[in-house]
Amino acid sequence: MLDFTWSIAGPHSVRLLADFGAEVVKIESSHKQDAARGYRPVHDNIAGLENSALFDTMAAGKRSLALNMTQPEALDVVRKLVAWADVVVESYSPRAMPKWGLDYENLKAIKPDVIMVSTCLAGQTGPLAHFAGYGNLGAAFAGFYGLAGWPDRPPAGPFGAYTDYTSTHFLAATVLAAVDHRRRTGEGQRIDLAQSEAAQHFLAPALLDYAANGRVMTRAGNRDPELHPHGVYPAAGDDRWISIVCQDDAQWCALAAAMGRADLAADRSLATAQGRLARADELDEAVAAWTAGRDGLALADELQGVGVAAHLVSTGADCLADPQLVVSGHFIRPDHPERACLLENTRFRLSRTPSRVVRAPFLGEHTWDILSEILGYDAERIADLAAAEILE
Repeated sequence: MLDFTWSIAGPHSVRLLADFGAEVVKIESSHKQDAARGYRPVHDNIAGLENSALFDTMAAGKRSLALNMTQPEALDVVRKLVAWADVVVESYSPRAMPKWGLDYENLKAIKPDVIMVSTCLAGQTGPLAHFAGYGNLGAAFAGFYGLAGWPDRPPAGPFGAYTDYTSTHFLAATVLAAVDHRRRTGEGQRIDLAQSEAAQHFLAPALLDYAANGRVMTRAGNRDPELHPHGVYPAAGDDRWISIVCQDDAQWCALAAAMGRADLAADRSLATAQGRLARADELDEAVAAWTAGRDGLALADELQGVGVAAHLVSTGADCLADPQLVVSGHFIRPDHPERACLLENTRFRLSRTPSRVVRAPFLGEHTWDILSEILGYDAERIADLAAAEILE
């Protein structure tokens, strides 16, 4: 697989395939570095090309080939790699690959059954095709920002590059479908995945409500139109919180009993979700007053024990200590020659296909190996490319 992706959405999708055996050659350049190499958090709070903890996770298992893509000779190297690759994945704006002569038609001329995958915010066609940006912008024009936040405040939006994370598995599944199709038919594919469009699957209730009923969903904080209590409440400590949801009337009775509020449990006007929603502010104040002095982790265990859906709002430190994540091996520490390395394990566990996760590459770490082993270049030819500043 030839990987031209950068930042999060494309790299994370490709990394999923690398975890299970795909040989991935990541094309990089020091002239225009992968943005993820500069993302925080960084190890020891020292910025640098090789210090991003997020890049550690995005690029795990890949091999890095550093090329100066402004040089024609670099494009010759890429074309030879296209002939080797089963899949070419890129996440630039629609201008980049055609500018290099690496659009689908040209790739097909090199390898007729090639699978080419392009993923950007709005896709390869249409009025927003050349809209360049990150997943926070994708979330904005996909419709998420109008739904996140409180009704009396400006839109808050989901945290970070939201559509980068929601589109990842769509892209991985699409690539696998294309590979399966080629095995059965011998045909390649051109795949165009718009990250913002893929993310709209997660807005299905809002979209269907508008299409069927003409209602426009608006932001409502942590409130739910059908369930109450449904919110995030303060816990003991600095900026500590617990999420509590009563999914039915029985859970409400269990919560009221845990709070020692027999009066609320006996109040017939609160026996249904509709009645509780009518007094939502009052109930939120009562729940918050009860949770505020309690340890969030212990309280979550207590409520789960009586059948109420509850969980601590976890910090990064909480996630690292979470017993479920520890047992599942969600975080791993692969060997690294220069520093500590913490990354997220593969997202899937397959019964017959074990995963293998290794650290992310240094920029250009595998240039010699790729040129000599995959392309069969001899030492003299590689030296000539280095002397011509094709290699970085």
